Amino acid sequence: MSSTQPNNVAQRPVRVLVVGAGARGEIYSRYALAHPDLMQVVAVAEPRDAYREPFVAQHAIAPGNVFTDWRQAADAGKLADAVLICTQDQMHLEPALAFARQGYAMLLEKPLSPDADECRAIVAEVVRQKLIFSVGHVLRYTRYTQKLKQLLRDGAIGDIVSLQHLEPVGYWHQAHSFVRGNWRNDRQAAFMLLQKSCHDIDWIRYVMEQPCEQVSSFGNLRHFRRENQPAGAADNCLDCAVEASCPYSAKRIYLGDDHKATPGFLRVLTPEPDQTTLRAALRDGPYGRCVYRCDNNVVDHQVVNMQFAGGRTASFTMTAFTRHEDRHTRIFGSRGCLEGDGRHIRITSFLDDGETHYDTDAGQDLHAMAGHGGGDYYLMQHFIAAIRANDPSQVLAGPAEALESHLMVFAAERARREAAVIALNGA
Repeated sequence: MSSTQPNNVAQRPVRVLVVGAGARGEIYSRYALAHPDLMQVVAVAEPRDAYREPFVAQHAIAPGNVFTDWRQAADAGKLADAVLICTQDQMHLEPALAFARQGYAMLLEKPLSPDADECRAIVAEVVRQKLIFSVGHVLRYTRYTQKLKQLLRDGAIGDIVSLQHLEPVGYWHQAHSFVRGNWRNDRQAAFMLLQKSCHDIDWIRYVMEQPCEQVSSFGNLRHFRRENQPAGAADNCLDCAVEASCPYSAKRIYLGDDHKATPGFLRVLTPEPDQTTLRAALRDGPYGRCVYRCDNNVVDHQVVNMQFAGGRTASFTMTAFTRHEDRHTRIFGSRGCLEGDGRHIRITSFLDDGETHYDTDAGQDLHAMAGHGGGDYYLMQHFIAAIRANDPSQVLAGPAEALESHLMVFAAERARREAAVIALNGA
């Protein structure tokens, strides 16, 4: 795919408009702070004062390029070389189409859209406009994934026969994002497999290097339901007499010296988290609610089985009921097997039962962009490099690949709801 390069962008920083200055928009934009010679954030559209104002100050954005709505930014004409669209899932279609038509290179946070037809429309438009286009499938970009791919290409385990992949969402992360938080209800955001695990389905497709032909899936919302609320529990954890014995207590997750939530999660509750502001957020907002009294409807566990061209198979498990930790993968080949955990890779050879170990953690100090195993940093590195070199091949998750793996996810969810095996040509 050819693309249109912004004028002289190879000789200056890539100018970027950020649409949505929440968690993902703020994190991706840190690349400009780390590499001001390569990227500059020059405009922002964010409706929330508490998130927009610190972002503007952080990047010294001129007042004339500060907007409270993406439509205002679009109406202002082309303000930058590239746009990062990091709005909520159901708010991707309109800005993606609008900014594509204005000729922006685009990084669109995953998922493309909660609707398969909207995914197709976005991809069709960016291809029509011949844009540099990237999707936030950060797992492709990690040092771990690239080392794993190299080992597979080098024949370390022979031909891939099958794969097992586990996404351990984590008990408190499930409570935060998918019971109390923004992604708890598929009428307001995407369904669980798309919003949380399109990363993983995309990663499996990237590793398998063959089209997926059929999928089946099972899963449901088993635990975070009203009938499972303990006797004597209150609707808000701050008022609850039994919260001390509840692993999902908001006080346990967000407050105190031994709280579970990391700084990025705390910032979702309040832009300047401390014990006072966090307590106020738990009292007045959704994150203090009892996990058994929320309006959530997304699944808390799901399995997906996939058959790929050439007879390769894969199984994927997503579950809330684990520690919050890295993914675990086992790949079974004709000459050996590979086990990985997001950092370490172990190869077992069938020739002599010998084991070879690799630690992929050594490398560049990524400071504030080490999230997703460095994937956040390397995603931005590749995106900016692609724009500067006018080379779409530097993007590892471009439009065709992203659409294919998204359609796999839609097919898997259809399989779960219909208790059926779905052929991908019917997704």
